[in-house]
Amino acid sequence: MEKRPQDGRIGPPHREVPPVVGLLLAMALMNALLYLCLDRFFISPRLSAVDPGHCPHGYFRMGQMRNCSPWLSCEELRTEVRQLKRVGEGAVKRVFLAEWKERKVALSRLTSLELKDDFLHGLQMLKSLQSQHVVTLLGYCEEDNTILTEYHPLGALNNLEETLNLSKYQNVNTWQHRLQLAVDYVNIISYLHHSPLGTLVMCDSSDLPKTLSQYLLTSNFSIVLNDLDALPLVNRSSRMFVKCGHRELHGDFVAPEQLWPYGEDMPFHDDLMPSYDEKIDIWKIPDVSSFLLGHVEGSDMVRFHLFDIHKACKSQTPAERPTARDILDTYQKVLNLLRDTMMSQTREML
Repeated sequence: MEKRPQDGRIGPPHREVPPVVGLLLAMALMNALLYLCLDRFFISPRLSAVDPGHCPHGYFRMGQMRNCSPWLSCEELRTEVRQLKRVGEGAVKRVFLAEWKERKVALSRLTSLELKDDFLHGLQMLKSLQSQHVVTLLGYCEEDNTILTEYHPLGALNNLEETLNLSKYQNVNTWQHRLQLAVDYVNIISYLHHSPLGTLVMCDSSDLPKTLSQYLLTSNFSIVLNDLDALPLVNRSSRMFVKCGHRELHGDFVAPEQLWPYGEDMPFHDDLMPSYDEKIDIWKIPDVSSFLLGHVEGSDMVRFHLFDIHKACKSQTPAERPTARDILDTYQKVLNLLRDTMMSQTREML
């Protein structure tokens, strides 16, 4: 007796999908996923950095805080902030790791009353320039000469190489991320040159280590300006220019106009030293960017594409140097060009 199929259905025999077809479908799916991941691979999206500008003036928000909180008062700083250990010291401030409501914060204290004017100037700048480019102010007390700011555990920018050499950060030790840091740096300079207060000059920049120490590396690998004690104002309409300090400067890092112009035979005298403008910051950009780019695979390619704009930055004539906005525009174009080129090459290989 002829046996019927157990399910009672009569029809053409079931055909299995050939293995090669399954393999092709799997490869197509993998390619589609790779296309979607390319942008993330070449410039990984940063964790959303909280912009203090999203809060009204006099308020802050950091980390996982949902709501803006008013700047902490003297009383709150005295009772709610617990000082833990010293983590840094400069000429004007000592910086301590502290704790506020189970959050790590940075507590700065004046080192000497003789420098109180510089301390208060830095505080005023910090209050006036709150933005994504500047470390977040959490509170202050002029009576106690203290300032509370957001804590960034990766520290100052001059620790960059040590940080990126750690195994857990190898995935961001690429020319793409390093160039993005350079974009951040130029963006900060551009912000200072077009700040709400006018054209500000980054004077604490007599050499590369000193310059790098003024900035912090955030946990999402962006840069914020941390030290605002020396930001004099340029006002061309009033013929008001600046001089960075009262001592003679030396070396190739500072701009030519910052050097004593009257030769070794004539002793340095601050009253005779000519003043200058924000173009001294432009002169230093190539050196800072070169440090940020490092010597990873692809960094020389980036330097090649930035050669012309960096050459212009090193013009002996300040007026011939580009503006920070011009440099920022060039950096962004190079970043987009190289990213698109590499994405296109990768897609062609798929």
